[in-house]
Amino acid sequence: MGSGDELPTVVARMWGLEAASRRGPRPGLTLERITDAAIELADAEGLAGVRMSSVAARLGVSTMSLYGYVPSKDDLLTAMVDAAAPDPPEPGRLTWREYLARWTRANRDFLAGHPWLLAVSPLTPPIGPRTLRWLDRALTSLAGAGLAGVEAVNIASTLSAYAVSSATLQTAMTGTVDEAGPEGPAGYTALLTRLVDGRGYPGLAAALESGAFGAAPDWVEDDDFAFGLTLLLDGIEALIARRGEGRTEL
Repeated sequence: MGSGDELPTVVARMWGLEAASRRGPRPGLTLERITDAAIELADAEGLAGVRMSSVAARLGVSTMSLYGYVPSKDDLLTAMVDAAAPDPPEPGRLTWREYLARWTRANRDFLAGHPWLLAVSPLTPPIGPRTLRWLDRALTSLAGAGLAGVEAVNIASTLSAYAVSSATLQTAMTGTVDEAGPEGPAGYTALLTRLVDGRGYPGLAAALESGAFGAAPDWVEDDDFAFGLTLLLDGIEALIARRGEGRTEL
């Protein structure tokens, strides 16, 4: 393999494909230990707490010893995104619709469990064995429904983006909207009520008046998530039906 074909160091390590002769890594130090330490810092302090120096301190090694495994902070973040992902649910005997509903919900849940991922994973295409396994399982399920190629990849990307947006909203609404904002959906609704009038924002004012934003604590949790997911799955089902009828128009 020519030098132009060599895998980036961190990618080769994530896949266990690095040549054994590579020099530099500290004996006993592994990419798994590094990413585990970095994830612990991110969970406790957010991404601001993840620095090469802080990860090294947590491991009790010198900062320079990390660079044989992760040449840069960006490489570390790439490895962290993959390491933080659990194994995806397996399709088993589920229909494509049942599986993709479970897949999207599981995706949302692990993102919400590691809020720092919401700032990183949308900018990091799946490249590690775990994140690519998530993509593979979604594509496998869609292939069983007769969808493949660009269509299937676009569907998986859309469902993944919905999981990210839902986890982002859930995370925001369980804390504060921002430093000046009130806590929770009820506080957010109260703030909107003070700011919005029917002349400038007729649609939003009507939604607030109807109680569409809700005062219940689970406004941004299951019911809201399930409604949006149903819309997406209905769209996929309509696409499958069109394919079955030999139609390709939108």
